[in-house]
Amino acid sequence: MSQFIKKAAVLGSGVMGSGIAAHLANIGIPVLLLDIVPRELNEDEIKKGLTLEDKAVRNRIAATSIQKLLKQKPAPLTVKGNIDLIEAGNLEDDLHRLSEVDWVIEVVVENLAVKQKVFAEVDKHRKQGSIISSNTSGISVEAMAKGRSEDFRKHFLGTHFFNPPRYLKLLEVVPTKDTDEKVVSFMKTFGEDVLGKGVVEAKDTPNFIANRIGTYGLLVTVQQMLKGGYSVGEVDSVTGPLIGRPKSATFRTLDVVGLDTFAHVAKNVYDHVDGKEKEVFAVPTFMQKMLDNGWLGSKSGQGFYKKQGKTILELNPETFEYVEKKKITCPSIELAKQAKGLNDKLKALIYSNDRAGLLLQNITIPTLIYSAELLGDIADDIVAIDRAMKWGFGWEVGPFELWDAIGVKQSIEIMEAKGFSVPAWVKEMVEKGNETFYRKENGVLFFYLNGEYRQVLKNAKVIDLKTHKEVNGVIKKNSGASLIDLGDDVALLEFHSKSNAIGLDIIQMINFAIDEVEKNYKGLVIGNQGKNFCVGANLGMILMEAQDDNFFEIDMVIRKFQQAMMRIKYSKKPVVAAPFGMALGGGAEICLPASSIQASSETYMGLVEVGVGLIPGGGGNKELYIKQLNNMPKGVDFDIQAVANKVFETVAMAKVSTSAAEARENQFLNGNDKISVNNDHLLYDAKQRVIELHDNGYQPPTRKKVPVVGETGYATLLLGAQSMYLSGFISDHDLKIAKKLAFVIAGGRVPFGTEVDEQYLLDLEKEAFLSLVAEGKSQQRMQHMLVKGKPLRN
Repeated sequence: MSQFIKKAAVLGSGVMGSGIAAHLANIGIPVLLLDIVPRELNEDEIKKGLTLEDKAVRNRIAATSIQKLLKQKPAPLTVKGNIDLIEAGNLEDDLHRLSEVDWVIEVVVENLAVKQKVFAEVDKHRKQGSIISSNTSGISVEAMAKGRSEDFRKHFLGTHFFNPPRYLKLLEVVPTKDTDEKVVSFMKTFGEDVLGKGVVEAKDTPNFIANRIGTYGLLVTVQQMLKGGYSVGEVDSVTGPLIGRPKSATFRTLDVVGLDTFAHVAKNVYDHVDGKEKEVFAVPTFMQKMLDNGWLGSKSGQGFYKKQGKTILELNPETFEYVEKKKITCPSIELAKQAKGLNDKLKALIYSNDRAGLLLQNITIPTLIYSAELLGDIADDIVAIDRAMKWGFGWEVGPFELWDAIGVKQSIEIMEAKGFSVPAWVKEMVEKGNETFYRKENGVLFFYLNGEYRQVLKNAKVIDLKTHKEVNGVIKKNSGASLIDLGDDVALLEFHSKSNAIGLDIIQMINFAIDEVEKNYKGLVIGNQGKNFCVGANLGMILMEAQDDNFFEIDMVIRKFQQAMMRIKYSKKPVVAAPFGMALGGGAEICLPASSIQASSETYMGLVEVGVGLIPGGGGNKELYIKQLNNMPKGVDFDIQAVANKVFETVAMAKVSTSAAEARENQFLNGNDKISVNNDHLLYDAKQRVIELHDNGYQPPTRKKVPVVGETGYATLLLGAQSMYLSGFISDHDLKIAKKLAFVIAGGRVPFGTEVDEQYLLDLEKEAFLSLVAEGKSQQRMQHMLVKGKPLRN
């Protein structure tokens, strides 16, 4: 077995195969993507005079799939350049090249005979010790390996990625009875540490873990909709974020997945089970009619929902007409909305007997019981089942965590009153006085299995801040942030304001953190585990002060924010920012002056203030400009106008990276900054980066003057904006903002090449920000963003 996977081959270049190839390319692994040889020429090939023997024709299917990666949404590639790591080939001419690779991933059609035929060829050409896996979503992994060589079988297993591979966290690893334990262990570690996945080990049963329970839950929901006379929209109004599920809820999820794909997954279980379970997996008649009509969901333009202009209509499954979308309104929903935390929301809903409560009872109870019945068949423990549902289906809590949330003992009484049979092991657990599936002792989580509680094992690189604080407390806390001892002489500054927006409370904690770290720690990590790293400054506060003409207050806040950013930059100890999700506006401004950035791969970074009628005011323009100057090759003359132009374009167009790799291309990250593929390891990686910088004798940067393009450069910067204005692409107010931004980046009214102090540039930023925040049209833009959540063009 290879100690590390340096090159891979993916067999099958459909959406899933090319998506897996893209994910491997994103982490720097070269991929050979193979598909079948076309049996006839297309029109373009005929025009070019090509024949079926030409390489371009023989590799066409894989080559076309690779090119499609550039247009797919959401983007499978973190940056377009990663496409160069994927090489097209075919399953006839290039099988001998499997001897070059360390991992072969099969993603061909879901047909056992076809897969066995492919693996017979793979066995002939692979190198000894290379790993072979199938991305099957449910065909028996054991059956696929039948008849293969001993070395093949030792290195063969299922690796079920969820679609799209770049974004969905779950990877189900499915060993056979012959798979070497070292191979399983390697793939689990590789899956987490290199692929960035949440890995669960599943048994070789139909649809494994997540699709087995997820499909069951969806079909039970459909049956309860029909039985209880609910509409499609009504079901989705209570089976989404209200109960800790994705916004797509039930039927929008089916539309996104595709009804044909869902029916195939359901049939796979239907064909392999008996009795009542088989009845549940039978696709309802109306869904079969939808399949016959080609109403498959998003890919066919209509499914359970259909867009008519700007209106979303829902399908009436009885009349097959599309009607106005409905939602349930009843007391339990209002109670749930007022409840604090998901556990209280779930209790408020499931224990009510109104329309929403009864629906949720009738879909939750069978799913919990089904999950408990399958323990041992689909997975060895409840942890794997809960993780699979959270990572594969985006549930906030897994089935057993949900059961704990609503109270196991209380819920069993309701289940049995409704005529459900609760699995014996669950009742036995409660009878022994154990009323929860999980329990926590001194910050350590345990789960129930076979009459006892066992410790939940996790990767040492996973830091859970909530548990860490419960055990170790905090150094200091206010309403916006906490300073935490992360261990190994590293401190962490955690934001926890609403949306992690920056206000005076966070600024105060930044200053306290720097003071404390300079005295007592090796360095500081700025990070958190909220929904996003930071969406910027507290826009509501700024707008309120502006509308009250309280510009002195805004001036003071900007000055304090700028000073805090300079303290981060010139701290005597290293400061590592750990952004993930959205790091916008002030969130990006906090990262830019840090000693190093340790970004999650899925980081969307940008200075977006122009979208609300402002410009960055916390030093973002200056820091992005300096970062790009510092990226220039040493000892080589370069054009500072080109640098200023790039920074102006990035900020004026409010460019936001679609990944950390793109943030590097946009020069928000440089060679000193790192990327974590697994977001769960982000704080650990950032902590290690602090230790590395400290132990290598970290010295803060020397304060230097900054060369600027001055008045002549200002005129150059404005050329593009004025051209867009004259062409009608931007408004008067857009041009006004562009002029202010250009003036700041150019360094004001000084000769080209003048070297100015950083404070001078900060003062220019502050003046421009204050003048724009006083503008009525900027205030309209801010108001619109706060109310509507999107930019106003006025």
